[in-house]
Amino acid sequence: MTHETSLPAGSLIAGLRSTFHQPHGPLTRQLQLAPAGFGLGHVPADSKPDATTAMVCGYCSTGCALEIHLKEGQAVGLTPAQSYPVNRGMACPKGWEALAVLNAPDRATAPLLRSERGKLQPVTWDTALSTFAARFKDIQQRHGPESVAWLGTGQMPTEELALLGAVAKFGMGIVHGDGNTRQCMASAVVAYKQSFGFDAPPYTYQDLEESDVLVLVGANLCIAHPILWDRVMRNPHRPAVVVVDPRRTETAMYATQHVALRPKTDLELFYGVAHILIDGGWIDRDYVDAHTAGFEEFAAHVREYAPARVAEVTGIPCEDIYRLARTIHEGRRVSFWWTMGVNQSYQGVRTAQSLMNLALMTGSIGRPGTGANSITGQCNAMGSRLFSNTTNLLGGRDFGNATHRDEVARILGIDPARIPKRDSWSYPEILEGILAGKIRGLWVVGTNPAHSWINQNQLRDIFSRLEFLVVQDMYDTTETAQLADLVLPAAGWGEKDGSFINSERRIGLIKKVARAPGQALADFAIFRLIADYWGCGEMLQAWNSPEAFFQTLKQLSQGQPCDFSGIRDYRMIDEEGGIQWPFPVDRPPQGTHRRLFEDGRFYHSDGRARFLFESPRSMPEPPGEKFPFLLLTGRGSAAQWHTQTRTGKSAVLRKLYPAGAYVEVHPADARELGIQPQERILVESQRGSVRARAFVTPLVQRGTVFMPMHYETVNQLTHASFDRYSKQPSYKACAVRLSREA
Repeated sequence: MTHETSLPAGSLIAGLRSTFHQPHGPLTRQLQLAPAGFGLGHVPADSKPDATTAMVCGYCSTGCALEIHLKEGQAVGLTPAQSYPVNRGMACPKGWEALAVLNAPDRATAPLLRSERGKLQPVTWDTALSTFAARFKDIQQRHGPESVAWLGTGQMPTEELALLGAVAKFGMGIVHGDGNTRQCMASAVVAYKQSFGFDAPPYTYQDLEESDVLVLVGANLCIAHPILWDRVMRNPHRPAVVVVDPRRTETAMYATQHVALRPKTDLELFYGVAHILIDGGWIDRDYVDAHTAGFEEFAAHVREYAPARVAEVTGIPCEDIYRLARTIHEGRRVSFWWTMGVNQSYQGVRTAQSLMNLALMTGSIGRPGTGANSITGQCNAMGSRLFSNTTNLLGGRDFGNATHRDEVARILGIDPARIPKRDSWSYPEILEGILAGKIRGLWVVGTNPAHSWINQNQLRDIFSRLEFLVVQDMYDTTETAQLADLVLPAAGWGEKDGSFINSERRIGLIKKVARAPGQALADFAIFRLIADYWGCGEMLQAWNSPEAFFQTLKQLSQGQPCDFSGIRDYRMIDEEGGIQWPFPVDRPPQGTHRRLFEDGRFYHSDGRARFLFESPRSMPEPPGEKFPFLLLTGRGSAAQWHTQTRTGKSAVLRKLYPAGAYVEVHPADARELGIQPQERILVESQRGSVRARAFVTPLVQRGTVFMPMHYETVNQLTHASFDRYSKQPSYKACAVRLSREA
């Protein structure tokens, strides 16, 4: 590799390059070295533990288990759990530091209320909750019940997410609420629902080790999901690893094929691959006929995507497109995997479905090492998708279905009239509602939209129009908390109990192993208190703990594709090393790994999967004369997490990534602009400008630049465009220009 001297200080890439092609890859080597130097990854000599307990990590969706070392019931250190079927003794840097970030000096320790002089000042919980109820009720009385909304998270346990949704919708009469999973998983959710009949990622992590062809699209596993990358490296079949990505990412460096297409031409590429497979007779016609619908229409659609046309659009030579199609055809166990490079797009749903179509037409689903597999982002995005009670009713039901409403009302013991008869507005629609004056009060729980939402400056303007903004978080220094009228201090991971559902649908536990600071409370307790102050607490009498509410969630899941009614209790989850759904009470499956659709039946009423497609759309904001570069965004380091609200608290993690924002620029573009490596430059879009250090590297294509999403300034640049079906923001592509600082 060249240009190593221009790598940003602290970049993981610099330390990994020399070992990248060693057995099991660089992340494995790094993680094997981690125990000696990763904060609370070891147990201090003066704090000998007297017990241990395992629980899942609270960062990403991989769902690794960490062995927490306890002294007198409190955590004193951690190590990765050796026998857990997900990570098997491994942890990424974030996992090793999971406990360290709880002790940050800026933890929210008391409720804060903005005074008449504009300052956030400590108040009692009674004052905070009385104010919460009085202000929101006043807004609803003056502007109607839909004038208050909430924005939630994929970081809280399923029990808390469901309780928030129940209190807000059934108790407070709030119709509109959505979660920050809209930012990462909405396109995959809609794609699965439309194509398979339910939000059902079909795979198990074991498939990463059983495939002989893995096609990774917009997925930099090495950085974003390093433990899953380790599973790929353990694959004994010497698999073909195909990476489809405009950047030469860390994962692409390892690939046997790197398909470096032009940004946002994925849809044309996969239609072109389908064209070749059909033209060559390289499809599983028996599977298509027995288990799918709409294939003939799809085949007619992709006739227009001949290799020559696709090559012109994507920049990929015809022979490489044929090679990709042939690799898929010759594989016996082919799996397709994607993450945010697909989902965070103005046409993310159809792109995800183009991969599902390839899996269906080749019969690459329901067998070991196969599947159309979306890898989730947040630790409990799957729990949020199924049980947050936002744009679908509890358990993956439909608000518009009277039978579903009656089922939920019966299980919860409430009047069906309390349940809204329509879905919530999505996240961007809620923000549009604020702009239109229809929403006047907002409750933000466990998320930081003033940093993470697209077109950040507009978001802050939108929030300034609210009459009352409540932020419930474990830190009171987040960009969003600083805008709030009321801050409610919440406990974090490790300070409360509950369950998460990871990417492979495995339910795992988190546990209270540390005391929350000051007056901070578990979100579960806050929601129950809010219900009492609102006057609907009687509805929650049976839900006096997360584990008690888990029994209700089991009932809500029963008969649904996500049925886990066969799980007895938390202890059973602990003993089994997590349990994947489905796990119905009448026929609990055997073994620790389960994939879906082994019988070829999908969740549509006719049991068939759907081939769905449409013509590609134009990029909402392509580069032009004034803004000639295309900005891509994504993860920058295995040690960073989203807005750095937690990872930024760890001195160890901060050493593993650059302190300030940087932008990757191709050497030829840098020469034309006179930009030197490590020089501070200005990156401008139509929405704002930010300063960043130039990282001059051939890892990006000419005419494109890349910035990690973790830095607060980056979303001042991004363009507010959305997928028409999922309403997911298109973070990955907008037009910018570069200039040297004066």
